[in-house]
Amino acid sequence: MAVLTLKIDELRGHVGQELGATPWHEVTQTQVNQFAEATLDHQWIHTDPQRAAASPYGGTIAHGFLTLSLAAWALQQVLEVPDATVTINYGLNKVRFPAPLRTGSSIRALVRCDAVEDVTGGLQVTFAVTFERSDGGKPACTAEVLVRYGN
Repeated sequence: MAVLTLKIDELRGHVGQELGATPWHEVTQTQVNQFAEATLDHQWIHTDPQRAAASPYGGTIAHGFLTLSLAAWALQQVLEVPDATVTINYGLNKVRFPAPLRTGSSIRALVRCDAVEDVTGGLQVTFAVTFERSDGGKPACTAEVLVRYGN
């Protein structure tokens, strides 16, 4: 998948446009367990395959925040802004987890540029990021991701 390369002053011209999609990424039980260790969130629905097998999901599911944390990876897979002197994850708006992501399944992110605004020292870009599940249906996560690019 080709990365879209844009200069800071070209970002405004892409408001309202789909920028691309990431490759599919399998979310493994090992990755879920490592996320549980890093965040101290060891809830059984994420980390206990035997107990989770009897749940309505039929197995473990990824943490919603694990999926959300892949937004930085997603943006790097889709967009490069080489003349930015600094790139900062500034925040999030309107995060939702419409459907569970079964461990062992795959996701990919679709990225759209929703807004560009001037801020001191550069631009703030609002990206709509939607994490599609390989099994279809509702997305695993949707979020507005705010990134600041300095120049």
